[in-house]
Amino acid sequence: MAGGSSSSFFSQFWSSALRSKPTLRNSSHVILANPAGGLVRRLGPFDLLLLGIGASIGAGIFVVTGTVARDAGPGVTVSFLLAGASCILNGLCYAELASRFPAVVGGVYMYTYTTFNELTAFLVFAQLNLDGHIGVASIARSLASYIVNILELIPSVKDNIPNWVGHGGDEIFGFLSINILAPILLLLLTIILCRGVPESTLLNSIMTITKVTIILVVIIVGGFEVDASNWSPFAPNGYKPMLTGATTAFFAYVGFDAVANLAEESKRPQRDLPIGMIGSLVVCLVLYMGVCLVITGMVPYKLLGEDAPLAEAFKSKGLNSVSVLISIGAIAGLTTTLLVSLYVQSRMYVGIGRDGLLPAIFSKVHPTRHTPIHSQIWVGVVASILAGLLNVDLLSHILSVGTLTCYSVGAACVMTLRWDDIDDDDVDSTDQVSTMSRMTDIIVIASCGFAAGIIYRYSDSTLEYMFLILPIAIAVLAFADLQFGQVYKDPPGFSCPWVPLVPNVCIFFNIFLFAQLHYEAWVRFFILNIVAGCVYAFYGQYNANHGSDDTIYFHILPSFL
Repeated sequence: MAGGSSSSFFSQFWSSALRSKPTLRNSSHVILANPAGGLVRRLGPFDLLLLGIGASIGAGIFVVTGTVARDAGPGVTVSFLLAGASCILNGLCYAELASRFPAVVGGVYMYTYTTFNELTAFLVFAQLNLDGHIGVASIARSLASYIVNILELIPSVKDNIPNWVGHGGDEIFGFLSINILAPILLLLLTIILCRGVPESTLLNSIMTITKVTIILVVIIVGGFEVDASNWSPFAPNGYKPMLTGATTAFFAYVGFDAVANLAEESKRPQRDLPIGMIGSLVVCLVLYMGVCLVITGMVPYKLLGEDAPLAEAFKSKGLNSVSVLISIGAIAGLTTTLLVSLYVQSRMYVGIGRDGLLPAIFSKVHPTRHTPIHSQIWVGVVASILAGLLNVDLLSHILSVGTLTCYSVGAACVMTLRWDDIDDDDVDSTDQVSTMSRMTDIIVIASCGFAAGIIYRYSDSTLEYMFLILPIAIAVLAFADLQFGQVYKDPPGFSCPWVPLVPNVCIFFNIFLFAQLHYEAWVRFFILNIVAGCVYAFYGQYNANHGSDDTIYFHILPSFL
C-alpha cells in the first residue's frame, strides 16, 4: 500500500513539474492581461533607463575598478569592455523575451515557466531571489560603512562610532557580524517603496542622475590629471589577469535584468523594455571604461587602493574636494542599487504568488497605492535580517551563482522559442526526438563552458591551457548542430540578432564564470535546489494556478498602451 502511495506521489510530482504556462500562439489574438487590483502602467523609456542604470552602477564603479586594476593594470579597461560586451549579449536575449511576453511581471521566472516547465521555473525563481536577497544585504552593509565614513569626517564624531553600528562588529562563529545601520537603511527604503511607484521612481531618478553627474565630473576632472606614461605597459601581467578581471567585472553590470520584471508597469513594454535594458548597459559600459582609463592614468596601477580607489586616486593629486564628491556619489550609487533591487524582487513575488507556487498573499496589490505591499515588506525584512547578522565576506562568496544560471536559462529560452516547430499543435514523436536532441546540444554547450572554466581556473602552464581546446571544440560541434539542424523563425517585436550564436555564447561564458566562483557558491546552488524542490513537491505542485487567466502571456499589446 505504501509503495502504491509513493508511486502515486512521484507520478503526480512529475506530471505537475513538467507543466508549462499556456501562451497564445497566434499573435493576432490580443487580450490585455492586467487583472483587477494589478499594477499600474506608469513607467516610460526614460524611467526604465534610469532604473536599469540605478540597478547596475553601485559598488562596481567605486570599488571593483581598483580591485581588478591591481592585477590587470591599465588593461582593466579591456576587462570591463569584455564584461560589458558579454552582458550586452545577455541583454539582447532578455530584450527579446521581454518583447515576446510584455503583459505581466515575473521576468526570467515567467519566461522559463512558459518555455520549459513549472519545476524549472520555480528553481530559477529560488536561485535568482536568494541572489537578490544576498546582494541587497551585502550592498546595504557597504552603504552603511560609507555613511559612517562620511560621519567620521566630523572631528567630534570620529573614533566615537562603534564598529557594530555601520562597519560590522567582531565576527562570531566565523559568519555572524552585527551591523545596526544596514537593516535600518533597508527598512527606510522599504517604507518608501510601499508608499508607491511615483515616490520610489522619483527618488531613484534623483539619485541616479546625481551619481551619473558625479561620475562624469570625475572623468572630466581626472582627465586633466592623466599621465599617459602610467598606461605603459598596458598589460603588465599578460592577458590572463585581464580575462580573470572580466569575470569579476561582469558582476558590476548585473542589474539590467531588473527592467524585465517591470513589464506590467511599463507604458509600452514591447518598445520600452528593450530600450531600458540595452540603453542602461551601454551607458554603464561607457562610464566604466571612462573611469578605468582615468584612474589608471592618474596613478600607477600598483598604488591604487582596493577599498576606495577613486577617492584615493584624487586624494593623491591633492583634489580632496573631488574625493568627498566621490564618496557622495558612492552613497547615491549604492542607494539606487538597493532601491531598484528591493523594488524588482517584490515584483517577482507578485508573479509567483499569482501562479500559486507560493502563498497568494504575495500577489496582493494595495488598491490605492498600487504596490505589492506584502511582497515588499517580506523582501525588506529578509534582506534586513541578512544585512544585520551575516559577515559581508560570506555573503559575497555565495553571490551570483543564481544570476549566472538564470542568464543561461534565459538564453536557452530564446533559442527554444525560435525553433520553427515549437508552436505546432500536432507534435509527433519525430519532433519530440528532435527537440530532445536540441536540448542535449544546449546542455553539452553549458557543460563545455563549465569544463573550460575549471581547466582555465586550475591551469598554470601553457601546456595545461592546451586542454581548453577539447571543450571548446565539442561546444563548437554542438553549436553547429543547433545552427544547421533546424530553422529559426523571426519573433514578433524586438529580435535578438544572430540566433543561435548569441544565446550559445551567453550560455558558454555564463557557465564559464560559474566555474570561477567560490566552492561555497556551488554548495549553495545544489542545497537551494534541493530545498526549493521540496517546497515545490509539498506545496507548489498542489496549489499552482495552472492556466490562470491572470497570467496568460501575449505577443503584442493593444496599440493604445
